[in-house]
Amino acid sequence: MKKEEIKELSIQELQARIEVAEKAYRELKVAHAISPSDNPAKITKDRREIARLKTVLRQKEIAAAQEAAAK
Repeated sequence: MKKEEIKELSIQELQARIEVAEKAYRELKVAHAISPSDNPAKITKDRREIARLKTVLRQKEIAAAQEAAAK
């Protein structure tokens, strides 16, 4: 998912995507620990995507808080 696509999502959509991505990441880590994965770079890619999602979510939360404080 590209940065532009992530920025277009709402806070609720971001939270839902983070939940799904973290669950898939945990399952991938467990599967990789049991038997090596065909593509171990996917673990890093997934971790970075979760970080991107969380970063954008936090930015939106801060912006919403500042907007609410301004009113």
